Amino acid sequence: MTQALFESTITSLPLLGRGKVRDNYAVGEDNMLIVTSDRLSAFDVILPDPIPGKGAVLTAVANFWFGKLSHIIPNQQTGIDPETVVAPNERDQVRGRAIVVKRLKPLPIEAVVRGYLIGSGWKDYKASGKVCGIDLPAGLQMAQQLPQPLFTPSTKAELGDHDENIDYATVEKTIGPALAAQVRDAALRLYSEAAAYALTRGIIIADTKFEFGLDAAGTLHLIDEVLTPDSSRFWPADTYQIGTSPASFDKQFVRDYLETLDWNKQAPGPKLPAEILEKTSAKYREALDRLTR
Repeated sequence: MTQALFESTITSLPLLGRGKVRDNYAVGEDNMLIVTSDRLSAFDVILPDPIPGKGAVLTAVANFWFGKLSHIIPNQQTGIDPETVVAPNERDQVRGRAIVVKRLKPLPIEAVVRGYLIGSGWKDYKASGKVCGIDLPAGLQMAQQLPQPLFTPSTKAELGDHDENIDYATVEKTIGPALAAQVRDAALRLYSEAAAYALTRGIIIADTKFEFGLDAAGTLHLIDEVLTPDSSRFWPADTYQIGTSPASFDKQFVRDYLETLDWNKQAPGPKLPAEILEKTSAKYREALDRLTR
């Protein structure tokens, strides 16, 4: 396995910024290079140890979905080989983990779609009988499939802050009613088609978040990462059971370990044992293998 990359150090392109996982560089005026590192964030804290191979898995999974769902909505892909836009001595930093995308104007919301009752949605339901203000039938259990997928948008927090759930009326006020409806309908269709396909590969997509951006003409595009183990909750269908929190193909394995520590969930994050790094890396690879084999 190639050496883990915690942070890219590309000097041949202007750095636009770094997120929790991705480093973004300008490629001329119209395009952008996104390098997916092996960084891992948990509880909105970037942990000090990268997960070997994680960036390559996330890139491969996202590219798979961009291709598979391109009939629903335009996306950020350009088809430009990332190795052609950096200096020769920087190609190893982008090989298999980067993508050259259109430089679009991101919308200030995250389009979350929930198909199952878990996580903050389950907590919300137990307290109020609703999820993000949406009424649900009484008597639902943890991890139960919802009667229909729910669009439950959130704010897009700055690095280190938490996203906050917002209602649909707030989305309409933020980006306008017509664009809000377009985002909602696209997110629900993307989720439904992806979830149906994933189920044929033995994976339940419990929930996910999409991000959208606009080009100069105002055309809506799917951007960022799509249906990866970082942006979604993937469960193995063969062990799924209503009433329990299913195992997942993502960083939940790390979260569960961190919950056993005496850590206040503030930076700096604790170092991870080699066993946890290896098992987490294997979880990500298994998700890719199942979806694309």
